[in-house]
Amino acid sequence: MPRPEKQTDVKKILAADIGGTHARFGFFEADPKAGLSLTAVNWLETKKSASFAELIKALVKSDFPLAPKDADAVVIAIAGPVEAGVRSDPPNISWNIDLSNAPNDFGFKRFFLINDFTAQAYACRSKVMEDASQILPGKIDLEAAAAVIGAGTGLGKAALAPDGHGGYVALPTEGGHSLFPFVTDREFEFFRFVQKTTGKELVIGDMVVSGGGLSLLHLFLTGENLSPAKVAATFSPRSETLAWAARFYGRTCRNFALETLAMGGVYVTGGVAAKTPVLVTHEIFAKEFRHSETHGELLRNIPVFLNVNQDSGLWGAAFLGQQKLARP
Repeated sequence: MPRPEKQTDVKKILAADIGGTHARFGFFEADPKAGLSLTAVNWLETKKSASFAELIKALVKSDFPLAPKDADAVVIAIAGPVEAGVRSDPPNISWNIDLSNAPNDFGFKRFFLINDFTAQAYACRSKVMEDASQILPGKIDLEAAAAVIGAGTGLGKAALAPDGHGGYVALPTEGGHSLFPFVTDREFEFFRFVQKTTGKELVIGDMVVSGGGLSLLHLFLTGENLSPAKVAATFSPRSETLAWAARFYGRTCRNFALETLAMGGVYVTGGVAAKTPVLVTHEIFAKEFRHSETHGELLRNIPVFLNVNQDSGLWGAAFLGQQKLARP
């Protein structure tokens, strides 16, 4: 009589990607042979919950098929800085997260709290990137670092590097708060305009390569005070605002690629490029990305991808969960 086949040790992962508008939850199964698979997704409105505890209660009351207590690992990505791996006070959410007593408070067995761009970094090596569009050619070196950049309300940056044991480690940054590099006299006129308009002495990437930066740039060039969406609606092949914005985005990606030596690829994510992909597909973006008086050849070998999948943060969180579960 033949022996029954041994069942694979499939683990259940609850992944979350919590932003100021939506709290996304994903039920993933991690199979040692088949890898990660997404079983169910549920989006909740973050502001409808007055606390993280209320958000978890809303998830449990929904038709989501995985209860937090039944997950082998819970990985929560939050749009804010993380302290000691258990606390976060996100700037665009009215409540904070404290997981220091999570097993008793929420029934979590194993849990990990990470920054949302840390999750985007891990997503670079997950199945979700099979759907990303390659906007600049090059060759991915899986043994090298990858860089993730995303402009939305602000500018996020993170890197991903091999850990030397067959896995990866994400390196979160606050690079969006570093000074933006202006070059020409005309660009420095914009710099002084931003200082005057915002009342800020330091003009950082968050203020230039972001939705708000797009509005400031259009106001400077045209005198029209428009929302980011309305600015994007004005874009045409001859748009000066588009040309400037594509150059600034290309410069931001180039600098971060050089700073991280991102031979593993540059991945552009975030709402601005997702809603207005011409910002990174424009020829000026490519020209600026490759422009270097010292490392032009290196930059021509780095591929650049555009990720518009809104669930990529969930995949990145689950990727980390799978990696953690494989190393108890």
